[in-house]
Amino acid sequence: MANNLLYKRLLSSKTRWVFFLAFMLSPLMALAGSLNITIGVVNTDRVFRESAPAIRAEKKLEKEFAPRDQSLQKLAQQAKDLQSDLELHGSSMSVVDRNARERQLAALSEQFERAQRQFREDLNMRRNEEIASLQDRVKQAILQVAQQNKLDLVLYEGVFYANPKIDITNKVIAALASK
Repeated sequence: MANNLLYKRLLSSKTRWVFFLAFMLSPLMALAGSLNITIGVVNTDRVFRESAPAIRAEKKLEKEFAPRDQSLQKLAQQAKDLQSDLELHGSSMSVVDRNARERQLAALSEQFERAQRQFREDLNMRRNEEIASLQDRVKQAILQVAQQNKLDLVLYEGVFYANPKIDITNKVIAALASK
């Protein structure tokens, strides 16, 4: 019973708070509706994935890191070959040879993990640098599209749904392609 009273009291205070907010915001909402505000929405994830500068940056990173990726693949293949050799011929090897190969495999695995970790860190750092340089260009393109379309407000993050009529993502991607 005490829980029920507490729930009712909490509900009534929440209800009062909602009514208070609605009462206070209703004049602002009515004013915004009468002003005929034009709004645009940009899906920045799509812009950073599909725009020409983003695609160029991704290809640049792939080209830059391809040799290190190939080196990692070679290390992985060496470890795999050594593991297969140990599984196939390990029982017929002398204890000394088998132990030496196991140590070699452990060292190779450790070298691979270290190189892979460094590769990921370097790739992430370079990707962040490319994104940072792209962000300024994206902001400028959004501003350009907003001014050309005489938009009063542009939303770009935290939008759950936007009607395609107000989505200006394709225009921003096109603006970035022209630069």
